[in-house]
Amino acid sequence: MIVTTTPSVEGRKITTYHGIVVGEAILGANVMRDLFAGITDILGGRSGAYEEELMKARSTALGEMEARATGLGADAVVGVDLDYEVINSMLMVSASGTAVSLG
Repeated sequence: MIVTTTPSVEGRKITTYHGIVVGEAILGANVMRDLFAGITDILGGRSGAYEEELMKARSTALGEMEARATGLGADAVVGVDLDYEVINSMLMVSASGTAVSLG
């Protein structure tokens, strides 16, 4: 599956638009509290543990988006956007894009 932030795939023609696909991942309040409570690895203002959790959440969101695109018969997702939101002390990572078939 090709996943890109651009509106097209260079050298390939979009033959079918399947619609918008989204994937989300939420880091719960306990995860956030545990991370902040155990931040002993902060050097220079960075937390490796927190960054690792964000990486997992982003990977989960992108994986869900790709799975939904595959379910629609797409072989690519274009115009991908990643959003990060804090909702009631939980962090949500959302990935969205347009599922397409390429010629």
